[in-house]
This record gives sequence, C-alpha cells and structure tokens, in this order.
Amino acid sequence: MPQTPSAVVAAPQIRPTTLHADGLTLSALLAEPVDAAPRAVLVALHGGGMRAGYFDSRARPGLSLLTLGARLGYTVLAVDRPGYGLSAARLPRGLPLEESAPVLRAALADFSTRYDSGAGLFLVAHSYGGKLALAAADAFGDVLIGMDISGLGNRLAVAPHQLPGSDGQGDWRKHWGALRLYPPDAFRLGQALISPVPEIEAAQGPLWPELYPELAARVRAPVRFTFAEQEQWWRYDEEAMADLTRPFVSTPVRVEHQPDAGHNISLGWAARTYHLRVCGFLEECLLARDAALPRRRPVGAAV
Repeated sequence: MPQTPSAVVAAPQIRPTTLHADGLTLSALLAEPVDAAPRAVLVALHGGGMRAGYFDSRARPGLSLLTLGARLGYTVLAVDRPGYGLSAARLPRGLPLEESAPVLRAALADFSTRYDSGAGLFLVAHSYGGKLALAAADAFGDVLIGMDISGLGNRLAVAPHQLPGSDGQGDWRKHWGALRLYPPDAFRLGQALISPVPEIEAAQGPLWPELYPELAARVRAPVRFTFAEQEQWWRYDEEAMADLTRPFVSTPVRVEHQPDAGHNISLGWAARTYHLRVCGFLEECLLARDAALPRRRPVGAAV
C-alpha cells in the first residue's frame, strides 16, 4: 500500500539585518519561524574576536542555532556586539561593558518595535558575550525570560597576559581544544568569523573577576552556565563553581557541562546537542512563568 509522503517543512531563511541604538547601527543575523508567530526571541551574543555568524555554523547541517531555533518556533537574532560588524568603524576601540549594555538594550528595543517578540527575550551568550548579557540583564525587567551562558566563568585558569588582546597576542589555541571536536570545515569557514578584539574590550578582560559579583547580584531572570569538557580559559572545579553561583541572590542558577566540546561549542560537533539544551532551558523558563501565573478559581468552586 503506498505511503502518504510526509509534509515538507520549509527551511527558515537567515538574513542580515540592522538594529538602531541611539544613533549607532549594529549588524545582526535574523531567522524567523516559517508561517508562524514566534514564541519568543532568542538573542545570541558572540564572544571576543568573533562575529554573529558564530551561531550559524555551516560546517555541517544541523549545527546552526539560527536554523534550529527558528524550526522550533523562535525568532533568533544573532547580534554583532558594539565594536564588531557595522559598528566597528564608529567604535574602533570598542566600548566598556557599562556603555555596551545600554546600546544593546536600545538595539533590542528598536527590534521589538518592528518584530513580534512573543513571550519576550532570552539571551544566549558565549564567552565575552556572557559578560554583556549579565551587564545588561537587570534593565530588561519582565521582558527577559532567562539567560544561557557558555564559555564564561569568574576565576581565570590562565595568567592575564594569556588572554586574547587587540594586538592579536594571547593563547588563541585555548579557544578550541582538541581538533577532533570540530568538523574539518569548521576552521576554514571560521576564518570569515574572526574579527579583531577591540582595545577597550581587551583591556577589561583581566578585570572581569572583580566586576562579576555586582553584575550577577543584579540579575533577576534564571541563568544556566555551560562549561565545555575542554574549557581552558576558566576554572570549573567545585570551589570555582560555588564562587560562580554565590552572587546570584535573586534568581535560580545552574551549572552544566557539555561533553565532547571545546570552548567554541557552537562551532564544534557538539553544537546541535548544546543548542537543543539551550532551547530546552528556554522551554523550562517559559513553563516556570506559566506555572507561576495566578490560576482563576473555577465557577462554583468552594471558597
């Protein structure tokens, strides 16, 4: 008996877009659900020395967060942080975190005036992008559903001089870990994603352990940290993890580990697994919101 062919699901289109933030233009990549309103907007923030395309790996099918997120019903917006992409010409030295945070908030406010944001914003951030996510989080209020941060701790596993600098110095090999963790094409395609680290950003790098506690204490939305199995920039032993989670006094926080991955998780074989976990955490955050809403008493129920 002939079988009925399954419905063909149209692939989401990934396209460049721009965001306007008080006179500054940021570049970004955008993917939207096909023929459906978004359940939420997943905002992706790349790490130092990369671009928004970090979250759109083309090394193998299935590794792109933008494609996966749109297929699961979310709008995915991967932003070139201030000092990268279109804003690099205006900000050749970059911006400090305290100035980048309001730029990001203004850019996302602009986005929300032009696109449906569904239930709100969810930040997924890698490495230095996680610093920006934490610095910006408190001003989003109830619009922020949660945050998923990878490749960022608060206790360095290296000496400060080993951190990537604006002069191209630093131990860049620690971004990767073992080569077997990445598809062969990842390094060739990754050349198009590499961008100079802005001078101000590089200068703030060693200061992060001092900046972190105050920023974490202001966060109100749920947070998940992920450390790759071969993370080499940050300590993730038991003592370091206790120190990482302690400052979060107003929101739940968890720490998880990603097997078979190096620091650049979203460019490796583990990208799809990690991105599915990101979307799973987003679903948990949405469920927690729904469960927390006051339930109406059924008509005729006893008081």
